Amino acid sequence: MKMETAKRLAAEEFKSGVSRVWIDTNSTEEVLEAASREDIRQLIERNVIQLKQKKGNSKGGRFKKRLKQLSKGRRRGEGSIRGGTKYARFPRKERWIKTIRPLREELRNLRDRGSIDRKTYRRFYRIIKGGLDKVQGQLVAQIKSQGLLKGGE
Repeated sequence: MKMETAKRLAAEEFKSGVSRVWIDTNSTEEVLEAASREDIRQLIERNVIQLKQKKGNSKGGRFKKRLKQLSKGRRRGEGSIRGGTKYARFPRKERWIKTIRPLREELRNLRDRGSIDRKTYRRFYRIIKGGLDKVQGQLVAQIKSQGLLKGGE
């Protein structure tokens, strides 16, 4: 049997590619004498024909170097941004949540401290929900300007 044929049959036996099949160079005569798949199987059992390990590209060194650079704030330029629209990368809902939660928390704190009454709390809760105020400073300034803040804050 030719070497190519033996390699092909061994690859089928291993369920791998031909390039991964290794044949012992000291036992080439035995391989050439093999006449059937059964002979190839026996050679595999005797480790005359073996399967090479899969090739893998080590990412170790390059990966560590890249992580080190990232930790220093490098490689974060505009060209490094992967695809996706603005809202795919930072959805509108997430943006809304990041805005609304701190405002509602501030309003709750003002109510709990007694700086505003329940009616004012409820009114400004609805104003915040409407999207009128974007940051806590605006909210407090608006409450102050309407003279609804108690305790001189």
